[in-house]
Amino acid sequence: MLLILLTLLLILLALSFVPKIHTAIAWRVEDLQTQIYYFFNPPGEVVFIPAQQTPVTVTPRATSSPTLLTTAQFTPSLTTTPLPQTIVLDGITFVDQMHRWNYCGPANLTMALNYVGWVGTRDEVGAAIKPGIDDPSLTAIQRSQTDVNVMPYEMVDFVNDNTPYRALYRYGGTVDLLKRLIAAGFPAVAEKGIYQTLPPENTMQWAGHYAFTTGYDDGSQEFIYQDSYTPDVNIPYEKQGMNVRIGYNEYLQGWRAFNFVFIVVYQPDREAELYQVLGDWGNDSWAVQEALETSEQESTTLTGIEGFFAWFNKGTSYGLITDYGQGALAYDQAFSLYNALPENDRPYRVMWYQTGPYKAYYYTSRYQDVISLADVTEATLYNHRILEETLYWRAMAEYALGNSEQAYADMLKSLHYHPGFQPALEILTQWGVSP
Repeated sequence: MLLILLTLLLILLALSFVPKIHTAIAWRVEDLQTQIYYFFNPPGEVVFIPAQQTPVTVTPRATSSPTLLTTAQFTPSLTTTPLPQTIVLDGITFVDQMHRWNYCGPANLTMALNYVGWVGTRDEVGAAIKPGIDDPSLTAIQRSQTDVNVMPYEMVDFVNDNTPYRALYRYGGTVDLLKRLIAAGFPAVAEKGIYQTLPPENTMQWAGHYAFTTGYDDGSQEFIYQDSYTPDVNIPYEKQGMNVRIGYNEYLQGWRAFNFVFIVVYQPDREAELYQVLGDWGNDSWAVQEALETSEQESTTLTGIEGFFAWFNKGTSYGLITDYGQGALAYDQAFSLYNALPENDRPYRVMWYQTGPYKAYYYTSRYQDVISLADVTEATLYNHRILEETLYWRAMAEYALGNSEQAYADMLKSLHYHPGFQPALEILTQWGVSP
């Protein structure tokens, strides 16, 4: 019996190296390993406590970090035409993210691009926006596993730089605006929070997820979106994740976690039409102010995890208008609320997806807080996962404190794990360090 078991194990091990089989099971093995690691090393236990509560007011310095896309060639006006009660857009090609790790960015952007006529695949998108570690001995899919997240600006830049189509992103979206976009034939990719039920104790854990939103139904008060990740066991596999329905309120609750940001991919000859539908949101500065007003209001009324997200959004919005002092204060309050949450309720992945606190603390000369927050964020990662943005900002703070050797190492590491990462390339050039 032992010999038979040993033989079977060896056969299974050998089969796991067959490329097609490896691709199919590797992400499941990785997921299981991660769950085991987090069981013994709960990420919710790791918290960031700011060392400096009162930010220093400084004049923001130039940075190579990405900024909002600005397109101001139109003077838009929001139409008041009554909307149909229900719209479900046709022509959607569903793309899942299965057998890939944290691949919702490439999958959802591929759906948005396919809708406007692009014929590429999720892996073409992934190779550009989620390249992963610079290791030629690994396949592209294996390399991509080290890259934890894709930012909205990376998705927009891919469209504008590599396809004949156009894309933009804005903060401060609303249910009404999203419905108007869909009714006009402009489905949007929203970045929002979701809750996953994970073993071994079936605990609910928060994560970020992109949602290609392609319809709405006022009768049932629901959006219809394409879910590249979560399968529905009640329908056939080949249709899982297609046309998933979610209530407006639940959608907003998840969307709040990302300051109500959304991406629209469109054909260039429809740009004027899009800006007419966007109305005031056509102006990115106005959209940021709208997001700030929303967070100002919600931070006074919401509590618990929703209160945390409201204060976090407030910090993000202040940062987007370069008021880093107010932004840092808002983030301080957000982290205070975070630390007061029950351990299992803490959305520890939030710094995987958003980097506003680094910027606010850096530009208020709170360099040690930048480093401490980066260390805490890194402690929530497992198995060679890397956030190039976290390494970037820690390197910037280390350099500001005079620790140039460590700064060089972190900045070079960010580039190693994301080849071509432009902010790192620009800073290394300024520092006179060869990539």
